[in-house]
Amino acid sequence: MIKMSSSEKKKEIWDDVIAYKEGIAESLRNYLNNINPQKIALNYSEDDVVSDGLSHGMFLKVSSILKDKKERFISAAPIIQVVRGKKTKTEIKLITKACRLTEEINHTITSLLKPGMSETEIQKLYHQEMDHFGAVEAWQRVSCPAIDAGPDKEIGHVGPSPKHFTKRGHSLHNDFGIKLQGYCSDLQRMWFFGTEIPAELEHAFETVREAIIKAADFIKPGVTGFSVDKIAREFVKSRGYKEFAHALGHQVGTKAHDGGILLGPLWERYGDTPKGQVEEGNVFTLELHVTTKNYGTVSLEENIVITKAGCQFLVPPQEKFILIE
Repeated sequence: MIKMSSSEKKKEIWDDVIAYKEGIAESLRNYLNNINPQKIALNYSEDDVVSDGLSHGMFLKVSSILKDKKERFISAAPIIQVVRGKKTKTEIKLITKACRLTEEINHTITSLLKPGMSETEIQKLYHQEMDHFGAVEAWQRVSCPAIDAGPDKEIGHVGPSPKHFTKRGHSLHNDFGIKLQGYCSDLQRMWFFGTEIPAELEHAFETVREAIIKAADFIKPGVTGFSVDKIAREFVKSRGYKEFAHALGHQVGTKAHDGGILLGPLWERYGDTPKGQVEEGNVFTLELHVTTKNYGTVSLEENIVITKAGCQFLVPPQEKFILIE
């Protein structure tokens, strides 16, 4: 052990620091022999990328150093997920602040939208607003926000196209998140160019919105992630649409996709993450889409925080298309 400086003690981060010169092996073995832990949690995970910080090479090295203790190795994912997932009051305030600024930027861009604008032109306006407020993108800038104009654009985290334009009688979709003071937002909104929305689009929007509300009404501490997803998924199918090909919701925090418990179906791709229980202080997205026959995709995404009895939306959910007359 080495004695810490007074400045290090004030930080109250570490109780002890173990020094080594030629290599860590002997110091690590001696330390673990002294405390003799029954389990050794390493930050690897087969299902949760945020809990999978240990490289394969480092895992092999640790396994070699502690070869007599390999049977004690377990994944630290359950610990990491709880620590990252249960947001403090300050963290929730910062995520809410990011969500509010996201909506403020959406409102500003709404006043600038008109038929004939390209997706890349619209994204540039968003980047200008983000730069003005000192916010950065919540995921890669090339696709944040995602801008999807008209019925022929497939939605997703893909970049905007200079060949797709807004047009009267068509919808516009974005998937937009910012990172502000270290915390993220992740929201999706829908616009329509015109005053008379086709019944097919109205039905789709009402389906997506109602599915989100039903999931929000159901979710509370103690329920499993897959049970929340099932509420929305079954409702969408009952309205005559194919089920959406992704999870209903992921956690939000220092990353837009913050790892941990997932609100998703029991599919192989998600492993055990949907089997975990929702906890107070978790912040989730609620997002899904349906595809219409003639007008493309309708998709919404909201951010919620789990409370003692249920959940609260961090900003008011979108209730109807935003009209660009």
